[in-house]
Amino acid sequence: MKKMVATLATGMVIVGTAATSVSAAEYNVKSGDTLWNIAEDNSTTVDQIIKSNKLDGTVIYPNQTLTIGKQAKQQSNDTQYKVSKGDTLSKIASKKSTSVSNLKKWNNLSSDLIIEGQTLYLEAGHVEVANEAPAAKEEPKQEAKQEPVQKEEPKQEVKQEPKQEPAQAEPKATEQAQQTAKPAQEEKPAATQGKKVTVESTAYTANCDGCSGVTATGVDLNKDPNAKVIAVDPSVIPLGSKVHVPGYGTAIAADTGGAINGNRIDVHVSSDGEAMNWGRRSVTVTVLD
Repeated sequence: MKKMVATLATGMVIVGTAATSVSAAEYNVKSGDTLWNIAEDNSTTVDQIIKSNKLDGTVIYPNQTLTIGKQAKQQSNDTQYKVSKGDTLSKIASKKSTSVSNLKKWNNLSSDLIIEGQTLYLEAGHVEVANEAPAAKEEPKQEAKQEPVQKEEPKQEVKQEPKQEPAQAEPKATEQAQQTAKPAQEEKPAATQGKKVTVESTAYTANCDGCSGVTATGVDLNKDPNAKVIAVDPSVIPLGSKVHVPGYGTAIAADTGGAINGNRIDVHVSSDGEAMNWGRRSVTVTVLD
C-alpha cells in the first residue's frame, strides 16, 4: 500500500516538460528491484509503469515482466533547476534572482535540505502571491524556537524544591517531579538498548492512487496521517516491534512491502514534501522489543 518517495521525484520532472517521445521495452524484475529504481534506470516514471502494466499498486515480484515506456524529456532551464553538488537554497535563490522562501513554497519543502540531482521549480502559478509568503513563514519558526526554553524553566525549579526542603510540605510537588523525571530517564536508554540493525531507508505516504491506506497489520494511516509506522522485512525485524529510527523517532513495525526485503525499511510520513526531504539514507535502527 506504500507510495515510494521516488514517485514524487519523478512526477516533479514531468511538469513543465516541453516535449516527450516514448518507446516501449520489456524489463524482467530482479530480486531487490523497486518501481523507483526501474523507473529511474529507464528514464520513465513509476505512475507510467503502473499504468502500462495495469498494476494495482507498487508491489512487484522477482521474474515479473514489465512493459517500460522510456521517455526522453526536454526541460526548460527558465522554470526548473537541477541541484548540483555544493548547492544550497540560498545559492540557487541568488543565482536565479528569487528568494529561499519562494523556492521552498514552489517546491513544497518543509526545510532547507536539498539533495544532489533533485529538480527544483523556479516559478509558481501566481508569482505575486508567492512573494508575500516569506514573512508569514519565517515568524512561526522563530516563535517555535523560543517555546522549549520557556518550558525547561519550571522543570528545573520543581527538581530543586525537594532538595532544599525534604522534610517540609508540598509532597505533591515532589511526586510530580519524580513522575516527570522518570519518562525522561527511561527515554534515553530506550533509544540505545536493544538489537541494532543497519538498514537502507526510504519514505512513503498513504495517499497514493490505488492504495487503501491500511497497513499489513491493520493500521489505518488515513485516520492518523502522523502515525509513526515503518514497513519492514519480518524476517529481519518482526512485525509489532517498537523500533527507534534516528531522525524519525520511535515507530511500530506495522507494514510490509514487495520491495522491502532484507535490511531495508520504509518510514511513513504525512506528506510528499516530507518524503522528498527524507530521500534515501542508511541508518542504524534499534529494535526495542
